[in-house]
Amino acid sequence: MLQQIMTNPGEIIFREVPVPEVKENQVLVKIMNIGVCGSDIHVYHGKHPFTKYPVTQGHEVSGEITELGKNVTEFHVGQKVTIEPQVYCGHCYPCRHGKYNLCEELKVMGFQTTGTASEYFAVDISKVTAIPEDMSYEEGAMIEPLAVAVHGVKQMGDVAGMNIAVLGAGPIGNLVAQAAKGMGAAKVLITDISDLRLAKAKECGIDVCVNTQNKDFGEAMIEAFGPDKADVIYDCAGNNITMGQAIKYARKGSTIVLVAVFAGMAEVDLAVANDHELDIKSTMMYRHDDYIDGIRLVNEGKVHLKPLISKTFAFKDYLKAYQYIDDNRETTMKVIINVSEK
Repeated sequence: MLQQIMTNPGEIIFREVPVPEVKENQVLVKIMNIGVCGSDIHVYHGKHPFTKYPVTQGHEVSGEITELGKNVTEFHVGQKVTIEPQVYCGHCYPCRHGKYNLCEELKVMGFQTTGTASEYFAVDISKVTAIPEDMSYEEGAMIEPLAVAVHGVKQMGDVAGMNIAVLGAGPIGNLVAQAAKGMGAAKVLITDISDLRLAKAKECGIDVCVNTQNKDFGEAMIEAFGPDKADVIYDCAGNNITMGQAIKYARKGSTIVLVAVFAGMAEVDLAVANDHELDIKSTMMYRHDDYIDGIRLVNEGKVHLKPLISKTFAFKDYLKAYQYIDDNRETTMKVIINVSEK
């Protein structure tokens, strides 16, 4: 089979390797689609702090089961699936208490272990989740980022009836806003400085879309929600400007959830956070129930994934996909690699 390898930053080769043998508790998956995310771009530029080269990428993925290990009874050949890319120890405190997304030795396929960017991939059934037969493979490859969003929204518990503000309308911010609405939020405001991303958010049904280059975030919240502002603010941009806006304008005693990953050390006004008794939470990846809830939200028509797909590339055009993203950063939401297209 053909396998992708990033040998160094900006360098991708393909090699022929044997199709992996399936162990007793594994399935063999024919990989169909792979999504490219911001972390992949960091690897491409040599800026991911926890990835060494060479590395086979691919962690947002969909495929079809083609072979079952001898102990596998809950899946069948021909079934559509996605893969949860976390590799965890199962023994540390977080793992023992069900929080394997916080494993002390956490590794992620495509970064610290071999990813799915190959024609076939053997994987333990504990990391396999079925997707509906009528869900496209492109959508299936986007369940992973949707699970990130669902897990982030859940940091507030039940958001039904809440007024929610989301800072940053990139793919994760868009999905956080959609997931919040799908999980019962009363009204959702999303901000960005890109009119294209805001238009995508509007297309996906987000109530209020504001360009903060044209309108102050504090004013936008009052216009959207009244003087009580938002019940929770999700920062999906992850920079000093957005976190500064969140702390400055959050309702006293309310909550800020940091979803995005800061590129460097943050410089924010913690004195205001202290004075306003703000609860600042964070979120890390996802767990299996987030996959299940994300799939349900798509199936119920409450989350729309297809509008986020900007462009699709053939498997051997992996490098061109990265170059396209670099050249079209302001107009690109989600790029998909079609592994079945050479």
